[in-house]
Amino acid sequence: MIRLGVPSKGRLMEQSFDWFAARGLRLSRAGSDRDYAGRVEGVEGVSLVLLSAGEIPRELAAGRIELGVTGTDLVREKLAGWRDVVTEVAPMGFGHADLVLAVPECWRDCRDLDDFAAIARDFRAEHGFRLRIATKYHRLVRAWLSAHEVADYQLVDSQGATEGTIANQTAEAIADITSSGETLRANNLRVLDEEPILRSQATLFAANGAMNPQMQALLRRLELRS
Repeated sequence: MIRLGVPSKGRLMEQSFDWFAARGLRLSRAGSDRDYAGRVEGVEGVSLVLLSAGEIPRELAAGRIELGVTGTDLVREKLAGWRDVVTEVAPMGFGHADLVLAVPECWRDCRDLDDFAAIARDFRAEHGFRLRIATKYHRLVRAWLSAHEVADYQLVDSQGATEGTIANQTAEAIADITSSGETLRANNLRVLDEEPILRSQATLFAANGAMNPQMQALLRRLELRS
């Protein structure tokens, strides 16, 4: 039995259902909106598990599901050495969002990472502690800043409304996921003139230990393997 994990609510669930339906698999909830089991029609040997998108990387890594739909950002943030754990089967063409570094709009002289690095150095010299970046994405942000040789900062964890941390004076900058940038602009924040830390979208992943003949047959059924 192949267990397929799909986001349990919202547009990600609906768009996932549509994506599979276009490939001949009909997914549906087994009962009410609070029921996290589901049905799969159109193929034998596949069961549906409804989970939060953030749980799916962990469940794939633990072997409790064999296939899962989640964002590339969540897999790369939550799974160290993710390529050793899961296989990226197919980008799904929805759920697009960018992980970006944003600063207050009033930082007129901060346009790119060179400017940001200079401000961070000056901030530490003036205040005696490192400039704070609020984020949920510690692994991805730290690796990106290290690759660009930015060192004078500290990451502070934000699991709520990250955009509000600057107004609350718990951070000086943020790194967060955005699709349109409207929430950032509404909070007087501006994205640096750099490529995003990561361009993310909903993606179908398979647990590496599950790439067996049954899985290969299912992927061929979905026209994802020859």
